[in-house]
Amino acid sequence: MLASQRRSRILEEIRRSGAVRVSALVERLGVSDMTVRRDLEVLAQQGQLQKVHGGAILPGGRSTEEPGFAAKSVRENAEKLAIATEAVRLVEPGMAVGVSAGTTTWTFARLLCDLPDITVVTNSVQVADVFSRRPRTDQTVVLTGGIRTPSEALVGPFAVAAIRSVNLDIMFMGVHGMDVHSGYTTPNLMEAEADRAFVEVSRRFVVLADHTKYGVLGISTIADIDAADVLITDSGLAEEHQQALRERVGDLIVADVAAENDSNESSESEAGA
Repeated sequence: MLASQRRSRILEEIRRSGAVRVSALVERLGVSDMTVRRDLEVLAQQGQLQKVHGGAILPGGRSTEEPGFAAKSVRENAEKLAIATEAVRLVEPGMAVGVSAGTTTWTFARLLCDLPDITVVTNSVQVADVFSRRPRTDQTVVLTGGIRTPSEALVGPFAVAAIRSVNLDIMFMGVHGMDVHSGYTTPNLMEAEADRAFVEVSRRFVVLADHTKYGVLGISTIADIDAADVLITDSGLAEEHQQALRERVGDLIVADVAAENDSNESSESEAGA
């Protein structure tokens, strides 16, 4: 059995039961204790599970656990940039663009602010700040009001009312978790309501989610998995999970993280030459 197949089996087991023990995996997979521990280490580094004494559990803890913006902003940065690079290609001048809160959408906003003649509607304090630091007369940014969440989203009745008063050509949304059965989820009930409003007013719905979000479950579902017109993830997602998503999502785009890193290194070399 290939390493990728073993790790997929491990993830299937942990998602089914919530936890796995090293001793049980050794018996089921027919490999050594050291091989299993090495597989768990790789999966933990990818954010797909959390190692504990004698085994592993699902990452992210409880379904209402909500990491703050600062904590999430240092995770999977290469993956987020690769995803954002693909996402910005979907935007054209003249569009009304919705951008939800999150660190992946914040990375996307830093590329989006280079595009001309767009109107951005967001409930993210951090996304709005990106545009405020680079003010341009050919761009309009609408920041909703509301109550601030740990992810720096503005939510609640004021935010939902503001969102429902607009019509968007395209909506880019970051999510806490995604699963073919539970859909796109968040640990914050009020944020889910604001996100659902964004989906309702958008002609095209695009989800930005790196591979560590697969199998993660928040308490509230924003939308079914097949509600996304486009899902952009990264090449760290196992092929079998990519296939499961292709069967449900309108268009699955898999960003090549290695290619994006090579491009960045090349640019840095040229700049230093």
